[in-house]
Amino acid sequence: MSQLETAMAIMMKTFDKYAATEGKKDTLTKGEVKTLLEKELPGLLQAAKNPGEVDKLMKSLDFNGDSEVDFSEFVVLVAAMTCAAHDRCKK
Repeated sequence: MSQLETAMAIMMKTFDKYAATEGKKDTLTKGEVKTLLEKELPGLLQAAKNPGEVDKLMKSLDFNGDSEVDFSEFVVLVAAMTCAAHDRCKK
């Protein structure tokens, strides 16, 4: 597999790993989002000093308002974080 295909496979595997812990297998609950962020994006939570930031992030990711994050919504988070990191690396 190419590097990009590998990255895509890792994204899918990571989502599935956390989505499978509670609730539906194809969505992330608020608790699953929090665990995923703590384990996979610890820098994001450390930068957010306000404990309500996870709630805010969850609401901003939940485009369809079902109080869960599906894979498409998760991809938006990863893409936004990748863009932010890319911009920082350029400077």
